[in-house]
Amino acid sequence: MSIHVENISKIYGTQKALDQVSFSINEGEIVGLLGPNGAGKSTLMKIITCFIPPTSGNISVYGNNIFDNPLEIRRNIGYLPEHNPLYLEMYVREFLEFAAGIYNLGKQTKQRVEEIIELTGLTKEANKKIGQLSKGYRQRVGIAQALIHDPKVLILDEPTTGLDPNQLEEIRQLIKKIGEKKIVMLSTHIMQEVEAICSRVIIINSGKIVADDKTQNIHSLQKTSNQYFVEFNKEINITAIKQLKDIKDVTTNGNNTYTITAANDTDIREKIFKWAVDNNLAVLTIRKNDNNLEKIFHELTAK
Repeated sequence: MSIHVENISKIYGTQKALDQVSFSINEGEIVGLLGPNGAGKSTLMKIITCFIPPTSGNISVYGNNIFDNPLEIRRNIGYLPEHNPLYLEMYVREFLEFAAGIYNLGKQTKQRVEEIIELTGLTKEANKKIGQLSKGYRQRVGIAQALIHDPKVLILDEPTTGLDPNQLEEIRQLIKKIGEKKIVMLSTHIMQEVEAICSRVIIINSGKIVADDKTQNIHSLQKTSNQYFVEFNKEINITAIKQLKDIKDVTTNGNNTYTITAANDTDIREKIFKWAVDNNLAVLTIRKNDNNLEKIFHELTAK
């Protein structure tokens, strides 16, 4: 495993921000760390990057221990914190050369800066002051500085917060491109980000991991996947339809629309159509509710 997190806990006073968190990440994975505000996402990322120590537990990154080899871990990690720290009076190219100098790239600096400018789509903006850039391009600059030393791991804390739809899509594509060759771990509380970008999802709530699986597999955790949205041409007798076999519950949504829950995984749409015909009703709409990550998120993090 390239990143191995073992029983990490972090306590601030009487508050336990992380509670026995464990997982591993291999090369080639884009992992979304998903959770509500205050779940412990940023704390975990700060510990992985050796910015703060854990109260207990251990982490290794490419064989280096956070206690024994923190400098080597930092060399292997690029980190973009939630509040992107940039020098607004510096020009884009100037800032990236400055960042390269921190990593002592020496004679490789100019070549590496130009490679990163091209990779992150900053070519047209390279001669502008950072303060003149839109938020989307400032995020690109932040990602560029995190990548300047060619780290094996890229960690992004809330990288798309506050971006407009166009900027959002551009940053998503950039992250996916970077993820082809590096481990990428990003935190967010926006479910659509994980579905659009990540190959794996780790859901954290109140400092504990409540789910960890590939993105396509995480949908199987939804407990309410046997629900159907149905619209009739007029109001129905809820008590009567609940008498049908395999129907567990019926709730009204207003305007002659209902959420009908099956008792099991049986497809009940044919039964609903037949019942409607028998009762001189017309079914205007019927669809099975999708197993989407937003619903799973609410189910797993509801207090």
